[in-house]
Amino acid sequence: MYDIVVIGAGPAGLTAALYARRASKTVMVLEKGAFGGQITFSPKVENIPGFASLTGNEFAEKLVDQALGQGAEVDLCEVTEIKDNGDTKIVVTDSGEYEARAVIIATGATHRLPGLDREFDFIGNGISFCAVCDGAFYEGKTVAVLGGGNSALQEAILLSDLCKKVYVVQNLEVLTGEKKLQEQLFKKDNVEIITLAKITELLGDSELNGIKIEANGKEQTLEVDGLFVAIGLIPQNKQFENVIALDKWGYADSDEACVTKTAGIFVAGDCRKKRIRQVATACADGAVAALAACDFIDSESK
Repeated sequence: MYDIVVIGAGPAGLTAALYARRASKTVMVLEKGAFGGQITFSPKVENIPGFASLTGNEFAEKLVDQALGQGAEVDLCEVTEIKDNGDTKIVVTDSGEYEARAVIIATGATHRLPGLDREFDFIGNGISFCAVCDGAFYEGKTVAVLGGGNSALQEAILLSDLCKKVYVVQNLEVLTGEKKLQEQLFKKDNVEIITLAKITELLGDSELNGIKIEANGKEQTLEVDGLFVAIGLIPQNKQFENVIALDKWGYADSDEACVTKTAGIFVAGDCRKKRIRQVATACADGAVAALAACDFIDSESK
């Protein structure tokens, strides 16, 4: 029996573990993949308060060391279900079960990928998912943005102010983002929009230096220093829909209070409905969810 089981060891989950331990609660953190979450794919991070520059892996290691140093426990396993037993919750994994008085879901969201050969090799070596995070590294260079929705257009607009040239590669005949964003993008002299196009190959050895595309039945090669993929996110919440409400995109339908429809179950980070998904906001969610969980446990003990 633990006071709190945290599902997910990204910035939100590890911050939640830290705050819960500081409140003298017993904590188990469950993670199915890499500790640190999506930030581990970033080769250089310069927008985390308190750190002028460090790699995503370095930041993840600091988070893990800090949580473990405060006494949190961790286990590498995949959570398949949460059972609500009222006063307690049963967290079912592929290797056993954990009982807790409160649960914090911090499973994050994974970036949708185009399904190309070697794409995982280039993540952090030319492939990025966040212009706010990594755009400055491509100042004065040429990049491509894959996608045509709001996220892709916002990425392209931001990159156009930094980069020499920005290609927008869209598989449909038209862009699908908001008209206002399209109007902003059309005014940019250094942006070229290529519709009815798909990327067929990633070029480069250890780092990306180009992409092959097929557009209107013709193949061409674009020399680019970076590729920003903006074709959607996939929240990792499906297995919890019995205890939390999901919006139509699959995100936990929770506000800034990080509470859910089930007493004693909380959500934090990129897995919940929110406008800004950054390390700083994930950590903030972790703190809010942990303090809410501690208050819940303390109130139930009275």
